[in-house]
Amino acid sequence: MYKEKEGVAALLPKKPMSQDNITPKPKKKAGKIFLRILCVFLCVLLVFIGVTTLVSVFGNRANTKKAASFPAVEIKNRIAPEKDEDGNWTFTTDDDFKVLQLTDIHIGGGWMCLKKDAMALNTVAAMISAEQPDLVIITGDIAYPVPFQAGTFNNKSSAKIFVELMEKLGVYWTLAFGNHDTEAYSYFDREDMGDFYENVAANSKYCLFQKGPEDVDGVGNQIVNIKNGDGIVTESLYLFDSHSYTDNDYFGILWKYDNMHENQVEWYRNTLARTNEKNAAAAEAAGVDAPEMVKSLAFFHIPLTEMKDAWDEYAANGYQDTENVKLIYGVAGETGKVVYGGVHEDNLFETMQELGSTKGVFFGHDHYNHFSFDYKGIRLTYGMSVDYLAYPGIYKLGGQRGCTPIIIHPDGTFDYSQENYYQDKYTSLYEKESVSMQEVTYATEEG
Repeated sequence: MYKEKEGVAALLPKKPMSQDNITPKPKKKAGKIFLRILCVFLCVLLVFIGVTTLVSVFGNRANTKKAASFPAVEIKNRIAPEKDEDGNWTFTTDDDFKVLQLTDIHIGGGWMCLKKDAMALNTVAAMISAEQPDLVIITGDIAYPVPFQAGTFNNKSSAKIFVELMEKLGVYWTLAFGNHDTEAYSYFDREDMGDFYENVAANSKYCLFQKGPEDVDGVGNQIVNIKNGDGIVTESLYLFDSHSYTDNDYFGILWKYDNMHENQVEWYRNTLARTNEKNAAAAEAAGVDAPEMVKSLAFFHIPLTEMKDAWDEYAANGYQDTENVKLIYGVAGETGKVVYGGVHEDNLFETMQELGSTKGVFFGHDHYNHFSFDYKGIRLTYGMSVDYLAYPGIYKLGGQRGCTPIIIHPDGTFDYSQENYYQDKYTSLYEKESVSMQEVTYATEEG
């Protein structure tokens, strides 16, 4: 019976299958197409990564070779530093002492910026060679490992190229970190880069970088002293780590910058007191009078909030001097709030006023600003930047590019000036690029 029914059933018309039971052949085809596209994309990505990596490697080698091609700087009456009993580098001279401030070098170290990196090397070498300083201080942002502009996350590549340049030039140098030297996404953090530069210093004749005391926030809080023949410190050069971003602005897209921390201010206060004690002992041994307070200058990357206060007061007075603010020289070229300093308050400026030691503060960070104010008795000064990379189109402009020579006299007073790179006195080994020398002065135009 079963077979018979089966035979009859076989003759009956079959019911159409429901859509739920139909094998989704188009979906299988779509899945295969997706996999093929994914495979092609991954292959292209791997080829892209391979090619850009090779370009970066060989390009950085070429720039390292270029850095090594510059001749050593001939410095008359070179002064070699020694470490004092506190571990601070100390130069001894009874003559003028020349510091050259450079800031915001912005070497990218990746495949997207090899030509601009070469320009920066040429610029730095030309200015140092002409100025022949006793000491070069870089106030931050040697590196610029921003991937969509540099083509890399590797911030050590930039540092290695710059070290090669400085060691070949053969001048004493040190640095304070900037916000771009160690980004949140960089391969190497502040401690790593501090170890790198300190290792360079340990194996170098010219790098004087020190990570600084471990119980003080930041990396690179350090002191360089200038001492006279009687053993009295006539000038202390303070370098501070002005940190990076704050208030959860990890990538810096909101321009929320940190301030000096309280233990840095205390370190400054305590080391000044220590230097005064040493000066008193040295003066007694030499039978001369000791200065009541050692004179000092400060160097770091991000400007103090007092620079913003000074600018606002100056602008509110129709860009004229006030009782508190006197323009020494320069141009404000940044847009918006003009001065992009820390978003909170700190006590460093107030402590400087209280102690009466520091008469000049030098920083960078805002590349189109290169003005100097006397604010409540302390000189606050933007160094001229080098940057060819970070600001869009800045490689085409030259009014803001240069350096800041600082002459420190035996009595602790100092003179300084802004020097533009495109002057004839800066003869470069490789041809200088053509730029527009029109000053960017957005701030004063907008009022």
